[in-house]
Amino acid sequence: MTSQVENPPPASDPHARELGFELAKPARWSPGRVVAGLLVLVLGFTGLFAFAYLPRRAAHETLAEEAAVRAQAVPRVAVVTPRLVSNERKLSLPGSVQPLEEAVIYARASGYVRRWLVDIGSRVKEGELLAEIDTPELDQELAQARAALAQAHATVVQAKANQGLASSRLDRTGKLVEAGVAPQQDLDQTQAQSAVGDADLTVAEANVAAQNANIRRINDVRAFSRVMAPFSGTITERSVERGSLVTAGNVATPLFKLASTDTVRVFIQVPQDAAPSIVLGTPAELLVREFPNEKFTGTVARTAGALDSATRTLSTEVRVANPTGRLLTGSYAEVKLSLASERRVFELPATVLMVDAAGLRIGIVRSDDSVHLQRITLERDLGATVLLATGLDGTERVVQISGVELEEGQKVAPVAGTPVPAPSAAVPPVAAAPPGGSSPLPSPPR
Repeated sequence: MTSQVENPPPASDPHARELGFELAKPARWSPGRVVAGLLVLVLGFTGLFAFAYLPRRAAHETLAEEAAVRAQAVPRVAVVTPRLVSNERKLSLPGSVQPLEEAVIYARASGYVRRWLVDIGSRVKEGELLAEIDTPELDQELAQARAALAQAHATVVQAKANQGLASSRLDRTGKLVEAGVAPQQDLDQTQAQSAVGDADLTVAEANVAAQNANIRRINDVRAFSRVMAPFSGTITERSVERGSLVTAGNVATPLFKLASTDTVRVFIQVPQDAAPSIVLGTPAELLVREFPNEKFTGTVARTAGALDSATRTLSTEVRVANPTGRLLTGSYAEVKLSLASERRVFELPATVLMVDAAGLRIGIVRSDDSVHLQRITLERDLGATVLLATGLDGTERVVQISGVELEEGQKVAPVAGTPVPAPSAAVPPVAAAPPGGSSPLPSPPR
């Protein structure tokens, strides 16, 4: 049986010969269908254009109209009135407690320490005996000076005798010359001898005075063999023992160190901006870390009267009564001062500040509702609020929230803003930073 292929593919179609059947002919678009398709595409794009572009164009035009209206409209700004605060400025400065008087006591007479009567911690009064020194060399010098004085007195007696003899000879020679018995030469010679006798007596009496002065000097030096307290205070150091050799002068080892601590001095360095407010007699409060619940009071006693050119600070002395001796000299303390400022200080929200290339400014609304950008000086920054010292008189309407959109002379519509609240507590004190340091109050040495 033989198979017969129906409808054999034409020989001109190679693909048909490979597949074994004839492929269908591709469909062809008629002109009418092409036109209909193009119309459909045009209508689709038109719908999309109308759906997407036209609303956006309308919104853009509306936005432009609103922007033009707003550009012509006057902006509204919230304004606040500056609040006058206390013109007192509180300073908290580190200080060092020092004695009111302090002296290192040296020996004024050379010798050996016979005994000492006080030790460290002893409270002494002015003129009280502290130690005694044996001065054998001074004793010998005194004996020698007394012998020299006796010799000088004898010389005076001899000079007086010679002077009397020369005076007698002068009288006799004068009478003989008047009688013509003796020549004039003898009279001249006796006159010269009388003058020499007078001079010898003057020298002898001056020598007696010199020896007396020498004896007084030695006695005065021997008086320093008894070491006395120059003022009342407390012995803080003792550097001698019995039998120690001491030498007069302050080049040797000191005997004692005496400090007066009934009243202490605390030295502080006041910064330049607060120095003009320092007034003698200003009350001060002293805080010591070792006594956290105790406050010591004092007053400003002295100032240097000039700023230190290196630190730009004013050296100030605060005196504090210390009758019980609880304040130890050399310790660290913190001094608090309340200084009256000569400038009026106003408080405003921190948002009023505008910082740009022109400096620190605030916006002030004038009476004609125009903006004036006023330069100011910042006194203190309290965080939420700031204290301004210059540029205000307290009657201004200040723009509460300043921004770069504010311009000089710009017209605005002011509305009442949130007033500055009154402080519920005292303003915290300012801690002055020492020059060259980052910490306002350095920790005391441990």
